[in-house]
Amino acid sequence: MRVEHARMHAKHRGHEAMHAEMVLILIATLVVAQLLLVQWKQRHPRSYNMVTLFQMWVVPVYFTVKLHWWRFLVIWILFSAVTAFVTFRATRKPLVQTTPRLVYKWFLLIYKISYATGIIGYMAVMFTLFGLNLLFKIKPEDAMDFGISLLFYGLYYGVLERDFAEMCADYMASTIGFYSESGMPTKHLSDSVCAVCGQQIFVDVSEEGIIENTYRLSCNHVFHEFCIRGWCIVGKKQTCPYCKEKVDLKRMFSNPWERPHVMYGQLLDWLRYLVAWQPVIIGLVQGINYILGLE
Repeated sequence: MRVEHARMHAKHRGHEAMHAEMVLILIATLVVAQLLLVQWKQRHPRSYNMVTLFQMWVVPVYFTVKLHWWRFLVIWILFSAVTAFVTFRATRKPLVQTTPRLVYKWFLLIYKISYATGIIGYMAVMFTLFGLNLLFKIKPEDAMDFGISLLFYGLYYGVLERDFAEMCADYMASTIGFYSESGMPTKHLSDSVCAVCGQQIFVDVSEEGIIENTYRLSCNHVFHEFCIRGWCIVGKKQTCPYCKEKVDLKRMFSNPWERPHVMYGQLLDWLRYLVAWQPVIIGLVQGINYILGLE
């Protein structure tokens, strides 16, 4: 027994120092990568957003094929097909009048589905942790797998749709002409036109609409309620589509039942870093360890 113990110590001698080096490499890589990503995002936001969106769209597919998660792959193909059609419509010039509504309806639908799916998944995980799954005679591993799967679906497609929606919102708004990412808009906005979709506003701000209301921002520009909500929440814009004045989301969503949607959107923005860049950083760390002979 002593001989085997001595052999084990001899075999693993120096591993503590090796593990310490690997931890230092991981920390240094995370810090440097974060600094580079922040600088890239600040200096070249368009290319950063496009590369991040591409990685979020493609990287999970590699793991699903490798691990044979066919259900996720089928849902991904359906989502990609419809989103590709919607994105194609949003980037056409001239822009069809019905396209902005189509785009915001689709991404708002996905946003709500992802929100509900994430909440159900979170509740399933919490119920399992508290043992409530036993009341329904469900095995803990099955209940936990169900909850984590729903949580992953909700968060992943929530992150993905917001980035696609932001890209489509930029294209459509610049095509309509009331919005310019840099510089002045190419068209003058009248009081009876919504700058998001370019359509007429028929309901006064003080009136109660049958389908939707009209919303006035603090800069006094008016919009269709669904349009400005889609612009701010789904499209991730927090400025007026015309004059770029800061939008007060707390004032816009004064109803306490609506505030979780704002918080959920902020959570998705934070998670996109983990979905898009974390696998790349971990792969880079493993490559560095391999080159240095650390195993």
